[in-house]
Amino acid sequence: MSKTLGNGQYHKLYLDECHALKDSHEPGLKAHAARKKSILGLTGTPPAQANSEKGRLVATYCPILIDYTTDEAVLAGLLNDYRLVVHRLPLSAVRDYQITFKSGSQLTTSERENYHYWSTRLANAAQDSLPVETLRILRMQALMNYPSKGHYMRHLANQFTEKVLLFTCNQQQAEQQADHTYHSKNKNSQTNLAKFNAGEIQRLACVAQLSEGINIPNLRVGIIWHAFGNERKAAQRIGRLLRLNPDETATVHLLLYQDTIDEHWVAQALAAFDSTKVSYVDADLSQVVANKVAQVSSGV
Repeated sequence: MSKTLGNGQYHKLYLDECHALKDSHEPGLKAHAARKKSILGLTGTPPAQANSEKGRLVATYCPILIDYTTDEAVLAGLLNDYRLVVHRLPLSAVRDYQITFKSGSQLTTSERENYHYWSTRLANAAQDSLPVETLRILRMQALMNYPSKGHYMRHLANQFTEKVLLFTCNQQQAEQQADHTYHSKNKNSQTNLAKFNAGEIQRLACVAQLSEGINIPNLRVGIIWHAFGNERKAAQRIGRLLRLNPDETATVHLLLYQDTIDEHWVAQALAAFDSTKVSYVDADLSQVVANKVAQVSSGV
């Protein structure tokens, strides 16, 4: 961007997704500002840390003057309406969850037992060999990797005949969820996105790359595996479905493990959204269990 600004005389500079500014952009921004030219920054997720690289650049070159929430934009007819459906899943008590350690050894346990293990270690963090922050990260990674959400996400996606965008936690999960994926290690990502945009395919699984900056036509349904307890990440993902006509409504499904820290994370992630548009349902796992039994019986 600095090179482009240096080569041209622009009267106005529009910075979409201005929260993504970097120090390398500053020479061009500084030169543009020195010529008394206008800069308009646009972002749905302003930098959270004022002293960070991005926070400093936004405050210097496009300070926030107007704060317009998602729900205000919906009421004004600038964005389409939405609803958020949180699906509560219990951790599986079946001892069929296999953990492979770096040493190559394996442990067979259940999701519920494994979560209890990490919760107990956190409760006794003062006596643990690992720092409490490390224990929290390990518990989060454990929750993100339990397979129950994956089984349910696949089942839920199959209930829709229209486009469904699936947000997973990692590339392996994305590959397991859909035949077509979008992530950094898939050389066919752009082709898959083009097919999804054109309506040639109805499922696309991604990790983080589609969180911002990409518009997908006619996308009304999204499913989010994990909330991260971060309203910024939730807003970015939900934002992919706010590109419809103002008279249409998008539905975002968010998966939650009940009776776990996941409940707190989801509450944090959705805190900035209109609570009247959020509903909670208990996941119907009967068909999911039947599908797992059928897979085992067939040797899949």
